[in-house]
Amino acid sequence: MTFVQRVNKFRIFILIAAIAFGFAFYNPSEQEEKKDQLVMNLIYQILRTNHFSPQELDDDFSKKVYTAFVENIDYNKRFLLASDIAQLEEHRLDIDDQIRASQLSFFNTAFELYIKRYEESKAYYPEILEEPFDLSKAESIETDEEKLDFAASQSELKDRWRKYLKYRVLLRMDEMVLDAEKDSSDSENLSLAEMEAKAREKEMEVHDEWFKALDDMDRFDWMSTYLNAITAIYDPHTQYFPPERKEDFEINMTGQLQGIGAQLGQKGDYVTITKVIVGSPCWKQGDLEVGDKIIRVEQEDGEVVDMVGMSVRKAVKHIRGPKGTVVKLTVRKLDGSKEDIPITRDIVELESTFAKSSVLGEGDSKVGYIKLPKFYVNFYGDDNRDCAEDVAKELEKLKAEGVNSVVLDLRNNGGGSLQGVIDIVGLFIDEGPVVQVKAPSRRPRVLSDSKSGVVYDGPLVVMVNQFSASASEIFAAAIQDYQRGIIIGSQSTFGKGTVQNVVDMDRAVSQAYADLKPLGALKLTIQKYYRINGGTPQLKGVQSDIVLPDNYMYTPYGEKEQNFALPYDEIESAKYQAWDKGVESYSEVIAKSKLRIDSNQKFSLIEAYAKWIKEEREDSQYPLNWEEFQKEQQDYRAEAEKYKGMRKSRVELSVSTNKADIEEVESSKENQEKNENWHKALRKDLYLSEAYRVALDMAKSS
Repeated sequence: MTFVQRVNKFRIFILIAAIAFGFAFYNPSEQEEKKDQLVMNLIYQILRTNHFSPQELDDDFSKKVYTAFVENIDYNKRFLLASDIAQLEEHRLDIDDQIRASQLSFFNTAFELYIKRYEESKAYYPEILEEPFDLSKAESIETDEEKLDFAASQSELKDRWRKYLKYRVLLRMDEMVLDAEKDSSDSENLSLAEMEAKAREKEMEVHDEWFKALDDMDRFDWMSTYLNAITAIYDPHTQYFPPERKEDFEINMTGQLQGIGAQLGQKGDYVTITKVIVGSPCWKQGDLEVGDKIIRVEQEDGEVVDMVGMSVRKAVKHIRGPKGTVVKLTVRKLDGSKEDIPITRDIVELESTFAKSSVLGEGDSKVGYIKLPKFYVNFYGDDNRDCAEDVAKELEKLKAEGVNSVVLDLRNNGGGSLQGVIDIVGLFIDEGPVVQVKAPSRRPRVLSDSKSGVVYDGPLVVMVNQFSASASEIFAAAIQDYQRGIIIGSQSTFGKGTVQNVVDMDRAVSQAYADLKPLGALKLTIQKYYRINGGTPQLKGVQSDIVLPDNYMYTPYGEKEQNFALPYDEIESAKYQAWDKGVESYSEVIAKSKLRIDSNQKFSLIEAYAKWIKEEREDSQYPLNWEEFQKEQQDYRAEAEKYKGMRKSRVELSVSTNKADIEEVESSKENQEKNENWHKALRKDLYLSEAYRVALDMAKSS
C-alpha cells in the first residue's frame, strides 16, 4: 500500500509557472496532439523535479524507454514484424531528446506501424479458425514470448497465429474431455472432430470480442502506454493514470471486484487473481488463490462466459451480481490443473479489514491470535476506526483470557497508514524509534513511538509472507530490530521500501489549458524508508527468523523482480534500546521449530510442490499433436493430485471466541456463521499451527 503524502506547495507553484511560461513553443495543429504534448511535458517536469531518483535523459535512458514501449505494445510478438522493429530502431537513441522537446515522432511512427499490422493480423484469425486443424501433425509451440524473435515475414507471423490458435483449441478440447469425465450423464458425447469444431467456434467468439476491445482503444490509450514506458524507467511504482470514467478508474486503481471480494490483474490473455480479500465470499469459500487464472464464469441460470482474452474491465461485469446468488469460476491453478469454484456473492464488508482476535488452545496452552488485514486509520469518518486503537482493544481482550503469548498475523497485509504502524509498534515496546524516512539530499527523519509504556509485554510471534508489504514490513522490521519477537513465514516479505505521492495533473496547469482537461494523475516515488538498524526493506524485504516452505519459495517474486526497482542501501542506525525479556531463548525456540518443520511431511510436500511449479514454469513448449498434448495434460493433473490438501494441518487447532466478543457473535445467525467460517479456516491452517507451537515454546522459555 502506498503512503500518500502532500507535495510541497512552493515546488508545485514553480512547476506550474515553468509549464505556463515555457509552453509557447508548442504549435500543434490538432487538439489531440496538443493534449499529448502537454501531458508529456507535465510528466517530464514533475519527474525531473520531484522524483526520489531523477533520471538523466540520455541515450541509455532512450534505449530503455524504446525497449519497454515495444514490449508493452506487442508483448507476445503477434503483430509487429522484424522489419517494423528495424524501422523503429532509428528512434532508439532519440527518445530522450523528444521527451525534452515534447516531440512525438517515435510514438507516432510506432502507433501508425502498430495499427497497420493490427489490421493485418485482425484478418488472420477468422481465416485460420474457419478450417479444421490437423491434430495429428507433430509440431510444438513456444509460449514464452521472451524466447521468440519478431517474425521475419507475414507468412511466418500468420503461422505463429495458427499455432497459437491451435494451442487454444487444444486447451478447450482438453477441458471438454474433463467436463465429460466429471459428469458423464450431462455429456454431449462429442466425437473428436465435433469437439475440435466446437472449440474453434468458441475461439472465434473470444477473438471477435478481444479484437472489439482493442478496437475500443483510442489513440490516447496507446499514448498512455508510451508515457508509462517512460515513467517505468524511474521505478516500478511510478505510473501515469489516464483520465477515465469513475468506475473504470476505481477498477484500474484497485482491481476490486464487488460481489466475491477478489482483486484482479491482467496477465496476457488471462484475468488473474492478485489478491483474496480477507473475510470476503471467496476467502470464506477457500479454494480461490492468488495466481489463479479465470478461464470461464458461469451464472446461476447456466449462462457461461469465456474469460480468455477478456479485459478486467469487462470481467467485473460478469463476476458481480446480487447478494446471495452463486457464480462459478473455472480457474487454472499455478500447476496447470483446472478447478471449478462456486462462490456465493455477498456484500464485501469493509469490517473484514479491521483487526480481530481469537484464542488458540486451552488451559495453560492458550495463545492469543490477532489478524490485521491492513493498517487502516479513520476508515469510516464518523466511526473513526483506527488500527492501533483496535489492536490495543484486542490485546486487552486476550490478556483477560489469560493467554501466555500472542501471534500477530500480517500475511497478505499490503500496508496502509504509516502512523498506524508506528502506533501499533508502540503497543509492544516502550517509547523509541520505529522507522526512518529519507528524501533525496536530505537527512533521514526518525519517526518514533512517543508514548511511554506498553500494552502487551509478553512473547510475540509475527506471521508474514511474500505479500506482506510496505507498512507490514516496517512493523516486522521494527519488531526484529528490537528483538521484541520472532518473525515466521516466507523467506522474506515483498521488499518495497519506497514512498509514493499522487499528483492530480489537472491542478498542475493554468486555466489556459482548461479545454485539454482532464489530464489524469501521476503517482511517483518521493522517499525511501529505512529500518532503525539503518537497512531498508527495499529489494531484500524482511527475512523471517523461521522460514516456512510455501508455493513461491522457488519462484521469483517481489520488488527485486521488478524492472528498474530502486537499489538497496543503508543509512546510519537510529539510537534504540533492544528488548531484554526472554531474548536469550529465541535461538532455542527457532531451532526447535526448524526440527519440526524439517520432519513435517506436509511442509516437505509443499517444498516439493514449489520445486515442481518452478520446473513447469521453465518448460514453456507444448506439443500441438492432440494425443501428445492430452497425455501431457493428464500427466500434469496426475502430478497435481499428489499435492491436494497439503496446506491443511493434520491436527486441528482449538479455536475459541473471546468472552468479550461472545454477545456480539451470538447476536445474529449471520455473525455466528461468519465467526464459524473464520475459525474453521484457522483450525486447519498449517502455518498458523506452527506459529502457535512457536508461541508456546516462547512462553515456556520466558
